[in-house]
Amino acid sequence: MVSMGRTLTAEIAAAAAVLVVEHGMEYGPAKRKAARDVGGRGTRGVELPSNEAIEDEVRDVLALFHADEQPEELAALRRHALRWMERLAALRPHLAGAAWRGTATRRSSLHLDLYCDDPKAAEIALINLGLDYDTASGPAGGRGEPVPVLTLGSRCDELGDTVTVHLHVRDLDDLRGALKPDARGRTLRGDAGALRRLIAAEAEGAGA
Repeated sequence: MVSMGRTLTAEIAAAAAVLVVEHGMEYGPAKRKAARDVGGRGTRGVELPSNEAIEDEVRDVLALFHADEQPEELAALRRHALRWMERLAALRPHLAGAAWRGTATRRSSLHLDLYCDDPKAAEIALINLGLDYDTASGPAGGRGEPVPVLTLGSRCDELGDTVTVHLHVRDLDDLRGALKPDARGRTLRGDAGALRRLIAAEAEGAGA
């Protein structure tokens, strides 16, 4: 039973990765849908894959089927994210998610963490820019409370499409632990300076 459970968990991770890459789904919804698609009720009690396991599968899918176009799409998304970070510089923006981790495609959303001493500062900034947005709550932040998420569409000329941008409004105190690495030693987010260095390094590598 343990072996079968592990095999099913791996199948769910692989199916979730396809949903992430082909449909731009986030990891949480993708793993839940994959569990239903793979085994239906037979997955009840089966351990769902970790985000790390799904990310590994995503990288495999990208390497096998999207190696030609994905690097350019990722670079375009990162440049688009940087422009948003420059617009919202006063709110200490950090890029997170697939665009930071290097697995984003044109179907991916952008996730920016904003560290604010005033929880309304982000909404005020968007209103001042004349932008419409939707509000929701994301996973709990450092204080154990749900994090406000402001979502809007943003035209990306390089991709010729509209990109969904999620602004996660975090408390300023959370910034102290923002750059801690994950279990594999990878950072979960980076500020504008780190993103510029990453863009420059990858541009240099592509031209080598």
